[in-house]
Formats: sequence, C-alpha cells, structure tokens
Amino acid sequence: MAAPSRARATEQRRVTSLEVLCAVLVLALLAQGPLVRVFDIPAVRTGATVFVAVCVQAMPFLVLGVLVSGLIAAFVSPLALRRVLPRTTTAAVPVAGLAGMALPGCECASVPVCRRLMQQGVPPAAALAFLLAAPAVNPVVLVATAVAFPGEPRMVAARFLGSMATALVMGWLWARVGRPEWIAQRALRQSEWPPGRSAFAVFTETARHDMVSSGGFLVLGGLTAAVLNVLVPASWMASLTGNVVFGILVMALLAVVLALCSEADAFVAASLTAVPLLPRLVFLVVGPAVDVKLVALQAGAFGRGFASRFAPVTFVVAIACGVLAGVLVLGGVP
Repeated sequence: MAAPSRARATEQRRVTSLEVLCAVLVLALLAQGPLVRVFDIPAVRTGATVFVAVCVQAMPFLVLGVLVSGLIAAFVSPLALRRVLPRTTTAAVPVAGLAGMALPGCECASVPVCRRLMQQGVPPAAALAFLLAAPAVNPVVLVATAVAFPGEPRMVAARFLGSMATALVMGWLWARVGRPEWIAQRALRQSEWPPGRSAFAVFTETARHDMVSSGGFLVLGGLTAAVLNVLVPASWMASLTGNVVFGILVMALLAVVLALCSEADAFVAASLTAVPLLPRLVFLVVGPAVDVKLVALQAGAFGRGFASRFAPVTFVVAIACGVLAGVLVLGGVP
C-alpha cells in the first residue's frame, strides 16, 4: 500500500502548465519596470508588435479548430467515412480528400484519425489522402487564410488547389506503389482511445492536447516572424524576389522546421511581406503536409519505415503542387 500512496503523492505534486503560466505572469508583473525599459528599444517594439499581431489574429481560428477537432474525435465515428467511400481505391482517394473539408482539425489530430480509419478497414491510400487534406483544406484554415491575406483572395483558391492536389497525388501514389509492410502492424491493432472512456472525456482531452501543442507552435511561429522582420536585413528578403526558385526552397524548408499549426500559419506567412507570394504559397502548402512534428508523429503511429518513405516524397510533391497552383491561380504574380 505504501508504494501506490507514494506514487499518488508524486503525481499530485506534478507541476501543471497552468501553474507554470501563473508563475510566468507573476514574474512578469514583478519585473514590469525592467521589461518596460527593454521593450522601449525600437527594434524590440517592432518585434513585439509583429508577435502580438500574429498571435492575436490567429488565436480565434486556432481555438475554433481545436474545439472542432475535439468534437470530431469524440462524436464522429470513423465508420461514417468508411460508409461513404467507394469500393475502388482509385475513386476512394478523392472522396476521402473532399471529406477532409468537412472535418476540420490540425495536423496533430489528423494522424490519430488516419490511424483509426485504417483500423476500421479504410484503404491506406484513402486514409493518407484524408491525413493530408483535413488540416489543409478545411473551412477554418481557408477562412483564416482569407483573413490573413485580405488583399489577395486568390491565395485561398491557390492554397486549396495546391493542398488538395498534394493529398490526391500522394493517395494515388500510395495506391500504386505503396506496400502494406511499410506500415507497422501495431498501428492497425492498437486502439487510439481506451474502451469505456466517455465522449466528453475524449473531447476535453483532445481539445486540451491540441490546444497546448498547437498553441506552443503558434508562439514559436510568432516569435520567428518577429525575428525575421527585425533581424533579417531587408536586402536578404529582397533577394528572394530576384530568385524565385531559391525563395521557394527556403520557404519550403522553413515550413518543415517551424512546424506551425495549419490554423495559424497563414498569419505568419502574411507577416513576411517582403517575400513574394509564390514562395509564401509553397510555405502554406508544404507546412500542413510535412514538418518535423508530423514526421515524428507519423513515425510513432505508423513506424519509422513508413515515415522515412512517406515524408520525403510528400515534401517534393507538396512543393510541385504548390508551385503549379501558384502558376495557375496567381498567374506568376511575385
């Protein structure tokens, strides 16, 4: 009996994220004077303005996406999608991609949903198309993109076209060359949620997990946008205008490294006003399809063999589809 008691006492003494936040706020209040002097520097003021603007604009969409993701995980059964899928894999891929429009969620949420779909017997090609489409073409992301680019409505259409094309191409590629043994068998045997858990518990746990994870990446994106706007010389950003190919590669790699939430990445991209539209579009197409956190999640859910094959191909396909969508919709506008 002593060991369980000590374990419970240790668990009760764990510091939660809420307590950390309260401690940070208290420290900020106590150090208000020095902080004011630090933020009085013009460059710091500019960076703080960019950071706050990005976070404030993106937060409502992030919260909405997290709530919808939690509701889907709790109340929408993967069997519902299985019933509407055509029997042939080739036809099931576009249907699964379009289904992603009706099921908003961030990249973190799409991985376990994709796994549940496979467990329910959905063809892997269709489940992977849904994995790539859901966080990229859902209404929350498209509305957030429209708000972030109020003067460029074509960015919404271009992002939809590039992201949907990425999902469909990867689904069809997997149907043609993918092998079942590339997916770890444990991924198809394990259940995502323990039996007996209530729908409300699933909703609250999913929403809390997605909010903490996605919120952290939003803060990281806001800080990065602020640093790029303040510390990176304007001449460096101007060089991306003169060399579009270099700009596309830089923004694609930046999307992979930053690993932003799809509900917030448009505001970060919009803040980089010195970068041409086409590289920023590629940034928005690549980000929800492949980034460092997604590779880790996919490796954990489906095995390292799957992630090592799927992620690099997705990166190349997303760049190609983003560029093609930009040329068709933006008309080569820089």
